Amino acid sequence: MQNLQNLFEKPLQFINAKKPFDVDIALILGSGLGGFADSLSPLLSINTCDIPGYPVSTVAGHSGKIHFVEAFNKKILVFQGRIHFYEGYTLAQCLLPVEISKLCNARAMIITNAAGGINPHFSPGDLMLTSGFNSMLLRKEIAELFSPGSVERRNALVGLADSPMYNAIQRAGLEAGISLKEGVYFYTKGPNYETPAEIRFIRETGADAVGMSSVHEALYAIQHGIDAGVISCISNFAAGISGAKLYHGEVTETANRVKLVFEDLIKRAIALY
Repeated sequence: MQNLQNLFEKPLQFINAKKPFDVDIALILGSGLGGFADSLSPLLSINTCDIPGYPVSTVAGHSGKIHFVEAFNKKILVFQGRIHFYEGYTLAQCLLPVEISKLCNARAMIITNAAGGINPHFSPGDLMLTSGFNSMLLRKEIAELFSPGSVERRNALVGLADSPMYNAIQRAGLEAGISLKEGVYFYTKGPNYETPAEIRFIRETGADAVGMSSVHEALYAIQHGIDAGVISCISNFAAGISGAKLYHGEVTETANRVKLVFEDLIKRAIALY
């Protein structure tokens, strides 16, 4: 198993010296969803470019900031933007936010992303709580993060439905009157969008949405005892579902449209956990 603490010795030392407190919950804000952090009043904000050894995000909509926040009766660690495997980093490098969350003794994580909708009953702007993953295209890289044949590895690959955080997000949706979808997230490596033929195949696997993040973060968090819940903003129909041409700007446009609903769901889930 790779020793990520050794790999990230410098950034972890930097955060350990700066952190004002340990946290209850960590939050990773995905594509187009970083605006939630702007609604908070952090006690401390750190630009990731100032952290030695922290990978630089090259994707629009990922500002690269870490915030320590006290809100909703919780101490929260907010990652405004993420590191993607398709940007040329190793999978281990993409797990630095989870390592930082471990360092800060987070009990739980909410991991968010923008995803393409495959389920015909989903529409752009829907929010989906992930009940399971299909990570077949990432299996080799994920396996390298676990001891061969370990119980931890096998259990982490099972899924995450019915965890305390999953239930908190479900209850938050009910309280807010949000029509929260639930479904399976299919991981692809990217960086290009899937072709219509690929989406037809992915749909046959039982997937409801497709994206390029979150799976490795959630599985690694679960393996290390951090309760994880994953929320996807369905930002567009996947290729071939509607016939519309895909473009990255649609992610931001859809996220802006559901901004208040998304923020309400996250706030309630944090308070309920």
